[in-house]
Amino acid sequence: MHKYNQNMAEETFSDLGRVEAIAKLYEGTPYKPFQSSWFETSGKACVTTHSRTFLEGIDFDLVYFPLKHLGYKCVTAVTGELYVEFAHPRTLDIRLGISSKLDFKHIKEVWEGIVTAAKEHGYSKVSLDLVPSPNGLAVSVTGTGETSLLMAKRRTAAKSMDLICVSDNLGAAFMGFQVLEREKRNFEKSGDAKAQPKLDEYKHLIGAYLKPQINPQTIKQMEDAEIMPSFGYLVTRGLADAVRRLVRDSGMGAKIYVDKLPFAGRTFELGKELNIDPISAALNGGEDYRMLFTIPIGKHDKFRHDFQTFDIIGHLAKPEVGAAVVTPDGVELPIKAQGWNNE
Repeated sequence: MHKYNQNMAEETFSDLGRVEAIAKLYEGTPYKPFQSSWFETSGKACVTTHSRTFLEGIDFDLVYFPLKHLGYKCVTAVTGELYVEFAHPRTLDIRLGISSKLDFKHIKEVWEGIVTAAKEHGYSKVSLDLVPSPNGLAVSVTGTGETSLLMAKRRTAAKSMDLICVSDNLGAAFMGFQVLEREKRNFEKSGDAKAQPKLDEYKHLIGAYLKPQINPQTIKQMEDAEIMPSFGYLVTRGLADAVRRLVRDSGMGAKIYVDKLPFAGRTFELGKELNIDPISAALNGGEDYRMLFTIPIGKHDKFRHDFQTFDIIGHLAKPEVGAAVVTPDGVELPIKAQGWNNE
């Protein structure tokens, strides 16, 4: 565990000033500072925009969150929202609210993570502004993407028995977060500045929380395979929340099968250690950043063959079913999104 030292900075904001600091951050990147983040379409495109703000103490804790991973994760959050709408990333707008405890060196680390993710997902332009913050670090991200009108029109209407698919394991990020919080509490109780957290055993789960990754090729691969989802959601507040949104937006029911939910290795072992039910973590945890799509049942075989990283976890049903989770013995229980109401 660590806390940031103001004396670490080689260059300070007081020496550089806002304009020079922004210019220096762009050095060595494929992007140019002080450009408006507009883009031209081919004349037949839909433009989509998504925004999110991350606040220190609410969305992240700098005691254990590497700054570079933070920048990367913030970009991933809005990019995933573009992908589930079948939009290709185009421009990115970043606003960093900076408190007095952080200086240029720290913000440079955040920026490196932002640029890494922006390049990975193919953003053509990235704009940046720096503003003071009295209450810790704040990261505001707006991503804009483009979908061709042809592809938008090819998205079919949802039908009963369409497949509900998710791009990777669920609940891992929540479990990893719980490990970090446990080790933080132990660190603070020990009073030993040299004490090292016990993280090696669950590196994969911790990584799912600190640096979630989304395959930037998924949308193009679906276009090439001519598999067009009827609905898509980014699972960020638990699977239950995403499924309830799907039911609301589609007007259909949905059945999720517990024995089809994908889990990362050692999830159940950690669940016993922390006294947390992994199934509950998957349904109501959060921060997974997984793509959830509904795929036409007629594309089942091709989808299975071409998208093996996805898991089929359920299907759409008649409206009267509502949102339901099906236990291994066939009992249907209503899905409730704990702690969040999107209705």
